[in-house]
Amino acid sequence: MKILVGLSGGVDSAIAAYILKEQGHDVTCAFMRNWDSLANNDILGNPTLDEDICTQESDYNDALEVAKALDLKLLRVDFIKEYWDYVFTTFLEEYNLGRTPNPDILCNKYIKFDSFLDYAKNLGFNHIATGHYVKVEHLENESILKKAEDSNKDQSYFLSQISKDALKHCFFPLGDLKKEQVRKLANELNLIIANKKDSTGICFIGERNFRDFLSNYLPMKDGNIIDVNTNNIVGRHKGVLYYTIGQRKGLNIGGKGGPWFVIGKDVKKNELYVASGSDNDWLISDSCIVSGVNYLFNIDNIIDCTAKFRYRQPDQNIKLIKLDDNKVKCIYPQGIKAVTPGQEAVFYLDDIVIGGGVIDNVYKNEKDIFKLIKDKLNG
Repeated sequence: MKILVGLSGGVDSAIAAYILKEQGHDVTCAFMRNWDSLANNDILGNPTLDEDICTQESDYNDALEVAKALDLKLLRVDFIKEYWDYVFTTFLEEYNLGRTPNPDILCNKYIKFDSFLDYAKNLGFNHIATGHYVKVEHLENESILKKAEDSNKDQSYFLSQISKDALKHCFFPLGDLKKEQVRKLANELNLIIANKKDSTGICFIGERNFRDFLSNYLPMKDGNIIDVNTNNIVGRHKGVLYYTIGQRKGLNIGGKGGPWFVIGKDVKKNELYVASGSDNDWLISDSCIVSGVNYLFNIDNIIDCTAKFRYRQPDQNIKLIKLDDNKVKCIYPQGIKAVTPGQEAVFYLDDIVIGGGVIDNVYKNEKDIFKLIKDKLNG
């Protein structure tokens, strides 16, 4: 079988390529370049940012060395424009609305399992593979996405928005492996990336301060931090767009009755709302609306299942109710902390990924929590 492997320059994709070759597949590798500070600033017409925002050239060199060691051909493909149009622009739009988007999910949806898949097909490859920690079960009429064997590395949350059609063409060789097994195998093969540190954070930000980077695109505007319980101003924020629900660090209002947590924000008024205490009731919701739901597994209109409302969150028991083809209501009477508009909710039946969508509105006792905050502030 002809398979094009996305080789990132890291240990996971390297071992994915090795495993597929050992299984007898006809393997070729490709390095995806998705971000370029110079190119994107040309599009913006803004001054050039630091050229070392990403370490992609270093990663490409590592990918070259891995491909050489494994005796595999390495291609290089640029998706800079696609990344800008479908990932970064959406990222900025969501932040500008005061929401908290997940660019990794967008990248998987539009780049790695869409643009890259099209690129592979145009070259005559019927399948692609990556180093994601996730499983896929290919059946006669459908393909099912499942959690990885390594629960600490499971990345199914990030793949919840890829299409069902794309999934039919995917392989994930690391789904049954633990991370330590992957590193052990890479060391046995004497690959230069065997002990390379895992990449973290967002590629287009790299080692830069997140807030400083965003200020180049969404200028900072300071404003009041308001204690929702007293309606008192307890500090000043550095730009309401850059804070997320449940955030504790970086508020700079310690020693004033905290610990303080962000519970809401008003972009139009440029106000940030906080409450003290890690168990404060403002952080707890019991239902939410999720839109743009992508289904990878067919379900009934009402089911009991589990959900993750952010990556690495333990599975939460919910009742899932379909409202229409792409919108659902999640009910969780036990209450869940810091369910945040703009973030992704991903649904599971045991280890099967049902799909996921974007959290729109969050409720407590059938009332929108943001409205409850505004009512409290208005007396």
